[in-house]
Amino acid sequence: MRHTVQLFTDGACSGNPGPGGWAYILKHPASGKVVEFAGAEARTTNNRMELTAVIQGLRHIKEPAKVEIYSDSKYVLEGLESWLDNWIKRGWKTASKKPVKNEELWRDLDELRKIHDLTFHWVRGHDGHPENERCDQLAVEAREAIAS
Repeated sequence: MRHTVQLFTDGACSGNPGPGGWAYILKHPASGKVVEFAGAEARTTNNRMELTAVIQGLRHIKEPAKVEIYSDSKYVLEGLESWLDNWIKRGWKTASKKPVKNEELWRDLDELRKIHDLTFHWVRGHDGHPENERCDQLAVEAREAIAS
């Protein structure tokens, strides 16, 4: 029986590209355990930070789990729910036959989704959702630390 874990994520970027930060919160409802983590890159994009937050959060989970992903990034959620399988079938090309942006990160997510059972929840960013607000704060702090 797989345990359920909640993964809240966010990314932040100043400029596109520019310095960026990512963050995640993992909650294990059965035990009440909560883990927060953040990181940053000197030159990146917002989409890369959103993807990285999910990848890092999933990598933190050591055993296969049911993971409920909460994100304000429709890019990440629609990519995982709708686009990824088609990109793979088309040899990592979009419907318009262009190379998939951030392919290496999507490949990482493809491998991680084979380990965990994922469900997806979109949350409106900057709308008072406690975990989304906290992830945003952590991502911005990480971005600011690398930018200074």
